Amino acid sequence: MRRVVITGMGIWSCLGTDVDEVKESLYKGKSGIGIDETRIPYGFQSSLTGIVRKPELKGLIDRHLRRGMSEEAEYAYMASRQAFEMASVDEDYLTSNEIGCLFGNDSSAKPVIEAEAIMAEKHDTELLGQSFIFQAMNSTVTMNLSTIFHLKGINFTVSAACASGSHSIGLAYMFIKNGLQDMILCGGAQETNFYSMATFDAIGAFSRRMSDPAGASRPFDRDRDGLVPSGGAAALVLEDYEHAVKRGAHILAEVTGYGFSSNGTAVISQPSDEGCVRAMQRAIDDAGISTDDIDYINAHATSTRQGDMYEAIALDRLFHGKHALISSTKGMTGHECWMSGASEIVYSLIMMRNDFVAPNINLENRDEYSRPLNLAEKTVDTEVSTVLSNSFGFGGTNSALIIKKI
Repeated sequence: MRRVVITGMGIWSCLGTDVDEVKESLYKGKSGIGIDETRIPYGFQSSLTGIVRKPELKGLIDRHLRRGMSEEAEYAYMASRQAFEMASVDEDYLTSNEIGCLFGNDSSAKPVIEAEAIMAEKHDTELLGQSFIFQAMNSTVTMNLSTIFHLKGINFTVSAACASGSHSIGLAYMFIKNGLQDMILCGGAQETNFYSMATFDAIGAFSRRMSDPAGASRPFDRDRDGLVPSGGAAALVLEDYEHAVKRGAHILAEVTGYGFSSNGTAVISQPSDEGCVRAMQRAIDDAGISTDDIDYINAHATSTRQGDMYEAIALDRLFHGKHALISSTKGMTGHECWMSGASEIVYSLIMMRNDFVAPNINLENRDEYSRPLNLAEKTVDTEVSTVLSNSFGFGGTNSALIIKKI
């Protein structure tokens, strides 16, 4: 089995649109959440969202290719450019070598709704043109990235709810570890337009603390009233250790463990502490370490009562009395959905490389289940050598990743 390392990362989120900007936000505990004034008139119960800047692609990508890019594909392109640049992968390398592409993405709502509106009014498919199909498919991110960057390796999209981004990294790790690929671009992407979030709003999942956007996302806090939707994209370049050393790449960290499970519960939205524990323990076993070796846990905790509760129970079962600091960066970002498992690896890498743990902001009154946890309520300056990152999604899909300083 080969060792798998990270040589590049990129981020386009509500905390910033490059690694340095995001680092400042994480360290200061700065929220990226705001108000989208279009949501209430459209029929939403909540107008809260992560505020993500729209990329300017003119001059970067050919107009013909831009027309086939969904919102999340645009975010993913910007993050991937950063990741390849950090990994010292230029255009010549891209065209001369086989590189794979695995991204988490579980929906593409905006082009579907816009195409349907044209059809409802005009009743003529010819008016849709050729761009909607490439924007509307769940594989919109990987098909666009593979085309733009001329990628020739493994190429598919991971559709696994809010664990999609994490599973994409886990699968890339497995492909490389088993010698099937030398390098893979992986990550997660999430559109932020209101079309994409209406069905979430319909189930009453969102916070309505609209008078205080920065204080609305409150993981593990007793007084939370729901999550805040967000999005963007995160990208990572994973490669075989020997391959990275041979080409003189700067190594950021090593991926050492991947764990997964399904809850197997009878309710599609029902979390499970058992499922969480199985995924985390599998990742720990895969990494060949113990719970004592983990310095930081990036919790999935989305600021919902059930989700936070079951994860807190699972974390206490495995890490009661251990030194690992725990925080959910979703207090700052909101829930980045399909990208969150990838962005939270980027956030954890930033902490690892800069010797701090970002705070679990808005934690004013712990609920009864999080009281035993070693939560970082403020930024903690400390060395971070080994990280566990959790991602859980509807339908009981669970993913846990372990990265280690090298």
